[in-house]
Amino acid sequence: MSSNEKPRGPIDSSRIPRYAGPATFARLPRLDEVGTADVAVVGVPFDSGVSYRPGARFGGNAIREASRLLRPYNPAQDASPFALAQVADGGDIAVNPFNINEAVDTIEAAADDLLGTGARLMTLGGDHTIALPLLRSVAKKHGPVALLHFDAHLDTWDTYFGAEYTHGTPFRRAVEEGILDTEALSHVGTRGPLYGKQDLTDDEKMGFGIVTSADVYRRGADEIADQLRQRIGDRPLYISIDIDCLDPAHAPGTGTPEAGGMTSRELLEILRGLASCNLVSADVVEVAPAYDHAEITSVAASHTAYELTTIMSRQIAAAKAK
Repeated sequence: MSSNEKPRGPIDSSRIPRYAGPATFARLPRLDEVGTADVAVVGVPFDSGVSYRPGARFGGNAIREASRLLRPYNPAQDASPFALAQVADGGDIAVNPFNINEAVDTIEAAADDLLGTGARLMTLGGDHTIALPLLRSVAKKHGPVALLHFDAHLDTWDTYFGAEYTHGTPFRRAVEEGILDTEALSHVGTRGPLYGKQDLTDDEKMGFGIVTSADVYRRGADEIADQLRQRIGDRPLYISIDIDCLDPAHAPGTGTPEAGGMTSRELLEILRGLASCNLVSADVVEVAPAYDHAEITSVAASHTAYELTTIMSRQIAAAKAK
């Protein structure tokens, strides 16, 4: 797409029913149809790093199917994201399901290629293992990045069964590798039992602050968003969202559910409150549709990705207008 061309948006639902045709994210064009994109939506069908229920390898396509009902104007952010920037579905990054190390390398290389075109990434997982190679790639471009990690769990454990790369370890590895800005790290939505109090001590030493799901309930989304904005400042920001940050009532289709989570409304409101942050890429992971009911989880995930995409599109349009 040349600089003079308008972005190509979703298929017109007044001409072709939403339930017809291939399921790209929000019915947007494929990346190969537009050449380049400002925001590339990509799937990573990988769940070999899970420690409990598998199935997140099917999450990306479930989110795409649920996104058929997304419309081109986002009233919550007063923006038409697909008119402000070229957003396209880049398909899936195909990885080896039998070799986690190889899969991690493949994801990193594919992310390097996409970011190298100037695109920002909106990645649909897949399990949370994929966040590490994505962060590696983003850090090559921006340096160590601020991280907002929405999750029921810390994901800063050391190993599982001796394995360093799993869905419970990506952010410890990221801190060890120096790809995160340790002055601006936060977990949001954490709750539930831990292996021991040392888990929290280790996590704090890495630089993470914690906003529990109970904090969100008691203090409200606006106050939490304000706190997070102050912690992030103007740093380049990566947002990683494990859908299990939501209560199982709002996201039953996930691998490690925990009672007492956030509502989908609270999650979306916090994200909208981060619209002024410099969001350079994001992911939504751990959607396991085999455990879902009536697409509850994938609908929540599709709207979450929509809000993140809107934030990126608004910032891209503002930068181009300067």
